[in-house]
Amino acid sequence: MAGGELMSMLAQEGIAGRVYQHVKQAIFDFQLLPGDRFSESDIATRVGVSRTPVRQALYALEQEGYLDVQPRSGWQVKPVDFDALEAFYDLRVVLESEAVRRLCQRPDGAIPALLQELMDFWIDSPALAEGSDVALWDEAFHMTLVSAAGNPEMARVHREVTEKIRIVRRLDFTQAPRVAATYAEHSAILLAIIHRDVEEACDRLTAHIAQSQKEVRKITLHMLQQARQEKCR
Repeated sequence: MAGGELMSMLAQEGIAGRVYQHVKQAIFDFQLLPGDRFSESDIATRVGVSRTPVRQALYALEQEGYLDVQPRSGWQVKPVDFDALEAFYDLRVVLESEAVRRLCQRPDGAIPALLQELMDFWIDSPALAEGSDVALWDEAFHMTLVSAAGNPEMARVHREVTEKIRIVRRLDFTQAPRVAATYAEHSAILLAIIHRDVEEACDRLTAHIAQSQKEVRKITLHMLQQARQEKCR
């Protein structure tokens, strides 16, 4: 079962969905650090529920790649694997660049409806103020580009890659300059696609992803160091 299906299922189950969101947010906020170990009882006490919905939520998070279950020693937040993240970002570039090429080479030159929706948001609408909101729209921007290219298998693989890097990628939007840069870079990518300039669109897309990857790594290391220092106090 895919991560999105698990999340939808848990959301319908009420208590398990609440536990799922609580633990996932604790991981995102570095309250639970990579490598931290905990038990189902720890989470049940923290959230004030029984162990059954906790177990359901934790297994869902394991399926999404956030946790490992350790026999006889409980659960562990997966350590940040920077080598794996590099590989996922490389795969993103391959998939998204191919999608952009296909969009630029559309035979009739017409603007697909999905591209028009992206232009309406990133170019024509006022910028959002909250970085956390922009993070969601940024993820949707890149997934929509791949979906608009028309290959469902490319879109499926890209969606799986997106889920794998979500835990660190969202950190890029904790910095105001990066939010402003995202709007400018997305607009430039879209305009290049609309003008069917393959080289310009691919160059801007690659530079955009590379800069985000660099910032995410730097912010992640900094936040991990801060969080560990806080725990030691």
